[in-house]
Amino acid sequence: MAPKSAPLVSLQAPKDVSLNEIEQELNQIWQGYREVGGDNSGMVATRATTFTLVVYEPEETQRLLAMMGFYTGPVDGIDGPRTEAAIRVAQAAYGLEVNGYSSPELLAKLREDLAKRKGEIPTQNSEAPRYVSDAAGSGIADVVASQNPCRIISLFPFAGEDEGVSAQVSAYCPINKANQAALVCCEYVSLKGTEAALNRASDLATSLLISELPRIVWWKGAPHLDQPLFQRLSKLSNQIIFDSSRFAADAEAELLKLANLREEGVFVTDLNWRRLAAWQELAAEAFDAPERRDAIWEVDQVVIDYEKGNSAQALMYLGWLASRLEWEPVSREKENDIYDLQRVFFMAANGRKIEAELAGIPTADVGEVKGDMVSLKLSSTNLRADCCTVLCSQTTGCMRMEAGGGAQACRINQVTPLNDQKAETLLSEQLQRVGQDVLYEESMAVTAKIIQL
Repeated sequence: MAPKSAPLVSLQAPKDVSLNEIEQELNQIWQGYREVGGDNSGMVATRATTFTLVVYEPEETQRLLAMMGFYTGPVDGIDGPRTEAAIRVAQAAYGLEVNGYSSPELLAKLREDLAKRKGEIPTQNSEAPRYVSDAAGSGIADVVASQNPCRIISLFPFAGEDEGVSAQVSAYCPINKANQAALVCCEYVSLKGTEAALNRASDLATSLLISELPRIVWWKGAPHLDQPLFQRLSKLSNQIIFDSSRFAADAEAELLKLANLREEGVFVTDLNWRRLAAWQELAAEAFDAPERRDAIWEVDQVVIDYEKGNSAQALMYLGWLASRLEWEPVSREKENDIYDLQRVFFMAANGRKIEAELAGIPTADVGEVKGDMVSLKLSSTNLRADCCTVLCSQTTGCMRMEAGGGAQACRINQVTPLNDQKAETLLSEQLQRVGQDVLYEESMAVTAKIIQL
């Protein structure tokens, strides 16, 4: 279920400002909201007091929706129910399939319509239907703001002619029904420009971070280690949040960058790691029974299937398993077949050899998260060991793992995924538990060794 929060009230709708006036404009927003009078008149609005969140958003759907009037909430790069509802309205207006997901076709329509409205293409097109901001529920940013009044700095790189950086400021507050005179608000700063322009303005972006508060960066894409903006933000932030399900071009190389960042002292979090929680818990639970606890050490064969296209989840899960069972990666073999098959070989602390097979399963309909785990099988060459365990997703079933057969009787269980695996929802949850994740770090250390074989 998507998170819910109160409707928004706008202290300041997005307002274009010059770069050297950003802080001044933000301060002016709050001047009209003073202490409640003795007659309980007036309104108190609380501004950023918890952290600064920087969102690097190379995807322009939300910004175009706002420019075309379909979306009226904060343009912050944080998708959620409000953005999804706006996408549905735009899809219906343009005669596209209405599914709430952005697509190249929708982006093309939005760009074309924007060009027409700017007078670049003569048109008699009438005003597009506008989206009522609270018609379909609250956004993720609203949930963040209601729990943590913060400053959100959104960076929107785009392709095209370099005309410098443009800026907008705004402020939105979820209404607290218990006390409508006291608003808890978020400040929003949006910076738009080509990547080169944003790099030149990296000093400006970092100067907007509130120094005495935690500084969190959500980098919605692959890590750009050589990019000046990324370098500055990584050095100044308390945490950088990624989602490795977006690492479609070369998931292994990008995962290795995350591991290297952590070794350099950068605090890294991967939202895709959290999607593995149910798989980890069920695997551990399979060996909780007293009669099976010793059997876990007999496991020497692992098979992991995942949706073809992104091996991040499979590699991280294998890293987690190996780190818990003290397996040392020793070699890896790859086959250029339809399944992107690879075999990883380990040596256990007791000298036993372990073989793990990872297979990318082609799927006709890619889900919301690219590269989701499909199934897992743990077994042993020792036929007397009671360790065979099969886990599979509810959507695909265990047919392939069960078809493998064998002399061992396997315990089979279906994995119930998180209620909502969208990155924006996981982000909202992650912001409530900022801190070191030792399990993730230990697992990623082994994952990095596997990738480097």
